[in-house]
Amino acid sequence: MSNTQVRDATGISKAGAPSVEMKIEVVVLSVADIDRAKRFYENLGWRLDADFARGGEFRIVQLTPPGSPCSIQFGKGLTSGRGLTSAPPGSIAGLYLVVSDIMAARTALAGRGVDVSEVFHQAEGGGRVNGPDPARRSYASFASFSDPDGNRWLLQEVTVRLPGRVEAGDTTFTSSTELARALRRAETAHGEHEKRTGQRDAAWADWYAEYIVAEQGGKPLPT
Repeated sequence: MSNTQVRDATGISKAGAPSVEMKIEVVVLSVADIDRAKRFYENLGWRLDADFARGGEFRIVQLTPPGSPCSIQFGKGLTSGRGLTSAPPGSIAGLYLVVSDIMAARTALAGRGVDVSEVFHQAEGGGRVNGPDPARRSYASFASFSDPDGNRWLLQEVTVRLPGRVEAGDTTFTSSTELARALRRAETAHGEHEKRTGQRDAAWADWYAEYIVAEQGGKPLPT
């Protein structure tokens, strides 16, 4: 949706009305033991942003996964005046963590003592199959784990976003490893480009940059 369109209650776009940025900031979890949950997520390497208490009736803990713009919160008394959650502990499911390398992410979690599933993908006819997607297609490989309360997380490997799923012009990397992988994909594609042209491309850096920006934006790749 462009910044000159907004949808009304019927879902129809209305031209001329500016859209307002709305970014998911926090997902609230329900836990039975605050300190146990805090230790678990800190052990994952998540950044501790806050641990505030007021008397014995209110406490809020916030942590953020590496590279994530969205955080999690849990605590005590969160329904008092804030209306955040009344869900029973461990009832939150379907929490996605996007990673650029599913095998490396699973290995890192297992190395921290997390009971994480084997990597799996979905078969063409449905059903779970062990191992990453054979073609390592973006969005197709998964692994799962739960926190001590049973809140369930799903790792999903995303290397290239589908068209329209990132803001135009946005090109970001959460780590040097992720950037290195993008550069290697660009290098491979550029090698094919030079084979087609039959000559060395002195402007390879510009080609790499165009490729990486197009890949992240889900746009047609240079050839």
